[in-house]
Amino acid sequence: MLRFASPPSPGRRRPGPGPLATALLRWAGLLLVLAMAPAAQTPARASEPPYPTREQLRELQLATFNCARENQAGDCDGARLQADPLLDHPRLPGSCKDALWEIREQAVTAPENSFERRDRLDRAGQDLMRFCPRNAQPATPRANSSPPRPAPGFGFSGGGGR
Repeated sequence: MLRFASPPSPGRRRPGPGPLATALLRWAGLLLVLAMAPAAQTPARASEPPYPTREQLRELQLATFNCARENQAGDCDGARLQADPLLDHPRLPGSCKDALWEIREQAVTAPENSFERRDRLDRAGQDLMRFCPRNAQPATPRANSSPPRPAPGFGFSGGGGR
């Protein structure tokens, strides 16, 4: 026998959303309000350190080369002290930070100034000027080169004019 639900009586309360649904609705409303709230009024650029100039980078490069060549504490400490704060710069690219990290780790006086040590420091100094300057531009194609032409034969290779 089938029973149909009877209409609710006027004095009986209709079940509403459960406590979990109510809590989720409150959290969603709170998140919406927070998302629409204005961000802090402090400009982001004011807290960023200035981008290092080419002269600053060149000075660090020369200190790195001197540390590699002379293996003296003054040159190596100077290179490390100049490279260390640049590692935390928010706008320097990762390849630049790799060179800075190499300088910071390798620019220490060594009992023997081996060729490998000098070579690592020289390479890091060269990479510094290659990857760090602000106006470094990616390689662009030559002006006289033409765009690649599509291959004949619907892109199939190996066939001649058969």
